[in-house]
Amino acid sequence: MIDIKLKRLPHGEGLPLPSYASHGAAGLDIVAAESLSLAPGARHAVATGFAIAIPEGYEVQVRPRSGLALKHGITCLNTPGTIDSDYRGEVKVILANLGAEAFEIVRGERIAQLVPAPVLRASFDEVESLDDTARGGGGFGSTGR
Repeated sequence: MIDIKLKRLPHGEGLPLPSYASHGAAGLDIVAAESLSLAPGARHAVATGFAIAIPEGYEVQVRPRSGLALKHGITCLNTPGTIDSDYRGEVKVILANLGAEAFEIVRGERIAQLVPAPVLRASFDEVESLDDTARGGGGFGSTGR
C-alpha cells in the first residue's frame, strides 16, 4: 500500500474522497465535481475537485467505469490515463460519449476509477539487430490464427 496526499480544491468541498467500493476492488472510485450534459460524440475534461501528490516511483492510472461504458457508452479517452508523480494540478477525467443520446453528468456521480501502480524506469541501448522470435515482425492480429 502507498500513501497518496490529496488536496481538496474549493469546488470539491462536500464530495467524497476516492474510495474502494468493495474489499476486492482494484480501483478507487472518483466523482465529478461539476454537472454537465455530454452530447453524443462529445468529450470533456471533467473536474474532480482535488489534486494529489503521488510518491516517486508510482503513477496513478485513470480508468473508465464498466457500468457507464455498458449502459451509456461513456468511457475515458487516453485509457488508461497516467497521472505522473510530479503532477500537482487538479485531477481531471477525459470522458467521451460514444452513445446515441446525451448523458447528464451530475456533481457527485462516480465517473472513473484510479489505480495506483509502480513505475519501472527504462533506458534504451541502440543496436544493429534484435534477436529472432517465432512472431518476428508480425503486427496487429498476427497471433490470432
